[in-house]
Amino acid sequence: MKILWGIHANALAYSMTLGAGMMNSIFNFYYVKLFLNRYKISETGFHVAQVVFMVWNAVNDPLFGYIQDNSRLKCCTRRQFSILYGAPLYGLAFLLPWFPWRLYGEGDWLCSLHLIVALCAFDGLLTFVLLAQCALFTESCPRHDSRLRLIKYSQVATLLGSTSVLFCGLISDNMENFGYFQVFVVLIAALATACMCCTGKYSTSQYEQREGHMEDANLENGNGAFSLASVVSLTKQIMTEKNFLCFVTMNFFQVFHLAFYNNFMMIFADNLIPKDVLSSSVRSVMYGAGFICPQCLVLLSHAWLKKFGYYRIILFSFYYEGVAAAVMCLLGQEHHYLLAFYVTTNMVIVQASFSLFNLPLADIVDADLIKHKRRLPLSSMVFGTNALFTKPAQSLAPMVVLTILNHYGYYNLNNVPGRPDIRSFLDLHDAMFYLVCLVPFCIAFLQILTWTPFSIQNSHLASPQ
Repeated sequence: MKILWGIHANALAYSMTLGAGMMNSIFNFYYVKLFLNRYKISETGFHVAQVVFMVWNAVNDPLFGYIQDNSRLKCCTRRQFSILYGAPLYGLAFLLPWFPWRLYGEGDWLCSLHLIVALCAFDGLLTFVLLAQCALFTESCPRHDSRLRLIKYSQVATLLGSTSVLFCGLISDNMENFGYFQVFVVLIAALATACMCCTGKYSTSQYEQREGHMEDANLENGNGAFSLASVVSLTKQIMTEKNFLCFVTMNFFQVFHLAFYNNFMMIFADNLIPKDVLSSSVRSVMYGAGFICPQCLVLLSHAWLKKFGYYRIILFSFYYEGVAAAVMCLLGQEHHYLLAFYVTTNMVIVQASFSLFNLPLADIVDADLIKHKRRLPLSSMVFGTNALFTKPAQSLAPMVVLTILNHYGYYNLNNVPGRPDIRSFLDLHDAMFYLVCLVPFCIAFLQILTWTPFSIQNSHLASPQ
């Protein structure tokens, strides 16, 4: 279906989930610094919140995935309704961390509870809405070419949405003016909710008349309820696929890598690059580029994706990340402009390659549909089971990195009154620099090992049906 100027209406409606990208970018980029530097959360409180979040983060994805694939409730079984009804709650959950529940003292227990509620509420609604979006990606376009078109449209939309970090940094002076920051995030929540409601209202799927169903009569009782046995059975079928195991292992490291940059890029840059080298406005542009440029890169690589396929493009990105990290480590941290370029470009590459991950997951859904002769694809369950094993990396990354930084004195740097002598923290700066270099290098090495055996390498060559 097309509308004016040859624009595909369904792809345009799907791309309106740019609202999720607007909120996710701001949430992931600012929440760690907010709770550490402004709310003064203790390391113990931060870790407790991350552990609770890690458990909830892992459990809710396959749970919501199963519900969306098997429930009889229209708000669950219809992907569009899940997005339409979930979007307003998702927008409200996004606002939770930016408004303190009281004036927090150092190590305040309520601050830790605030972080737990904010993380769990935001991720729960994110999961409910974005699982439906991911399922729409698979079910609205059955062929590789049409899926590339969806990615193209969504990347253009995400390009617009990712400017939220840039403008947030410029307007709030990188969160120094907290009042302006709060006004900005409220506007973002309202705009993002409206965009996602457009997706829920106007997008379509080839399984438009999808009804609540179970995989077969043995997995359904007379009331239409579902059992733990059916969840285990379907999950086992998904997890025994070699390609799924290769992908989910590689994706775990990618999520860790992405969380590493999203949560700590600002902290690393503030400490490793002097303020007289990069002004606040230049830093805002640098941070914004880390979210804007990935979409540009994916759009520019559209022809390469058609020619070489996502498998080779993703593999190349791992080699680039590993080589770049090794070169930067050898050159040293005194090259400030080069360090800023390295951190930004590496974040761009990680985010850009991650933007392609719906393609292999969609191929895995297709292969599962054919192998098990299913009537309908288990799109949400595949995406949810993938999240079961990869989402914990979102909590592990900040926990591991913060523990290392505090071991080298970051907590003291953050809580010393006045302006501390930076020379006292040379060990901390060394630790930050080696984290910036060695974490990407080790992750790239592990990803090359786990991604190479993935066998669905030529789906881009399949002839359209």
